[in-house]
Amino acid sequence: MNGKYIAGFIVIVAAIAGVAMYWLQEYAYYTPATFQKGAEIELTLIESGQPEPILVDGIEGITADSSPLRFRACFHTPLSQAMLTETYKLYEKPIPLIAPTWFGCFDATKIGEALEKGEAIAFLSQANIAPEIDRVVAVFPDGRAYAWHQLSAEAEQ
Repeated sequence: MNGKYIAGFIVIVAAIAGVAMYWLQEYAYYTPATFQKGAEIELTLIESGQPEPILVDGIEGITADSSPLRFRACFHTPLSQAMLTETYKLYEKPIPLIAPTWFGCFDATKIGEALEKGEAIAFLSQANIAPEIDRVVAVFPDGRAYAWHQLSAEAEQ
């Protein structure tokens, strides 16, 4: 009889721990990202290697103090892909990171597939925005754009 109580207690504790871990990963640390008006998103210029603000509207983002890799943003830019590729640095090996399920505007799988097919183009927003972390921006032909942080090439060596 005592074994049933112990087993039941273990199952309940495991279930509570599982729910707590899910909540911590999906909700606990995220906060809305704040963006400086007029400099919400920057891209790195080819010529100078310095980031400069680009035109954006409808921006929304999330971030977390617990890790710089938790940053995600969705926005629209009126700038064409052709103009952007002539002016700003492309980003090699962009890998969009999965966002929490409740941040519905950011679908890392679809963004990654579009990048692989050449439908979207990835740009370097800012190198080393945090130690060994780059901010990457992907832009679609219709102006939809997404930003995220990923490990820099140097960090992966």
